[in-house]
Amino acid sequence: MSLAGRTALVTGASRGIGAAIAAALAQAGAEVIGVGTRIEADPPPGLRPRDCDLSDRAAIDALLRDLDGTRIDILVNNAGTIRRAPAAEHPTEDWDAVMAVNLDAPFLLSRALGAKMVARGRGHIVNVASVLSQQGGLTVPGYAASKGALANLTRALANEWAPLGVNVNAVAPGYVATDNTAALQVDPDREAALLARIPLGRWLRPEEIAGPVVFLCSDAASAIHGTVLAVDGGWLSR
Repeated sequence: MSLAGRTALVTGASRGIGAAIAAALAQAGAEVIGVGTRIEADPPPGLRPRDCDLSDRAAIDALLRDLDGTRIDILVNNAGTIRRAPAAEHPTEDWDAVMAVNLDAPFLLSRALGAKMVARGRGHIVNVASVLSQQGGLTVPGYAASKGALANLTRALANEWAPLGVNVNAVAPGYVATDNTAALQVDPDREAALLARIPLGRWLRPEEIAGPVVFLCSDAASAIHGTVLAVDGGWLSR
């Protein structure tokens, strides 16, 4: 599954799942452009950091202009945010913030970079969805809605671009030990309930999401299109 000679762009590469994906793609031989708002000043070998606020459409446009002369072979739409509040009390600004990062940014980047992949007849796009793409969750209506829409965006793009040489797929992580799940990890009752439902019996690690992403970005996945691959420790099977 060598990715030598390819350039990948990974959003949300500052930490957590995104950082693990960026590192794994670099280890597989790709040159990686890591997009985030808190990319470290001294990045690891193979990573080119780019600062971009993906909640800001003007910033996305500026990023795309800067990348206009760069061939992007792989796009991983990983950046995500979550806001927790009961649906009846969920602030509109929280809904808008979640949709901007979790759904709008992946579409805008996929539209621009995917069009160039189509023109070349080759490319891979992997969206980072969630097990909540298939479930509603609790007190996260914006997050669940955005991740459900992202899964269907994956299928919609695959329907158009598969015959044109571009693979569009997604991974759907379960409960991973990251900043986004920090509140759950420190809630003894909620954590116990979650872990009891996961057949694997523990929190997943970010690098366990990165491996499947590398596979979906490789030639080994050439016949896989429109798949939303659950990487969840068995959560959806129970």
